[in-house]
Amino acid sequence: MTTQKMLSLLRKGINQYKLIKDGDKIAVGLSGGKDSVTLLKLLAEYKKFSPEKFDLIAITVDLSFTGQTTDYTPLKDLCRELNVEYYVIDTEIGKIVFDIRKESNPCALCSKMRKGALYPFAKEKGCNKVAIGHHADDLIDTMLLSLFYEGRLSTFAPKSYLDRTDVTLIRPMLYLSEADIKSYSKTLPVVKSCCPANKQTKREYVKDVVSKIGKDVPNIREMIFTALIHPERYNLFDRFEKEIDLL
Repeated sequence: MTTQKMLSLLRKGINQYKLIKDGDKIAVGLSGGKDSVTLLKLLAEYKKFSPEKFDLIAITVDLSFTGQTTDYTPLKDLCRELNVEYYVIDTEIGKIVFDIRKESNPCALCSKMRKGALYPFAKEKGCNKVAIGHHADDLIDTMLLSLFYEGRLSTFAPKSYLDRTDVTLIRPMLYLSEADIKSYSKTLPVVKSCCPANKQTKREYVKDVVSKIGKDVPNIREMIFTALIHPERYNLFDRFEKEIDLL
């Protein structure tokens, strides 16, 4: 997919959910994976013609999975090319999660600690918003994770105000699919994850389940995504109860 088409879908999400306003200073959570690198590239390009004037920085939280600082030179070079300020936060999150706590479900704690490092740092740098690289497939997978493992119908919002840190979390790539991002990111520098749990998580299990269903229902992800974002397709028991009260 071309940059122009990617930007069209990015702009759709930004406009639909009013994610960016004049005067915003946005920190991109830059893990180095394909999603975050694509998000940074697209926001830097969008900034050139956006009707909203905003500033952009990039922040990497180094999780130190190997016990050593990761080489983020490719990300530094990309940020320099895009004229975006770049910061790296050194942490021992990997050591805490895997060596000290020995978590059986490491993703939840890792995510919580990573956010705990990212959001206050972004605030210190004068940012009022943090952008992360969640896309349409993440929206679907999060809903299925909640359904399978928590018995809830829930997923993340396109925009969330975080009162503890006084920043707003935005997800501008909600209309982009993982397949499009994977194809587009081939031209971008991606830093490979060293996470010991990589490809062995509940999220990967959910992806495999949907993939298997997709063999019989090729447009399964499109159908689930449509059901999630269109209120008129929502028809669960709370709606029935409201209708009963009116009878």
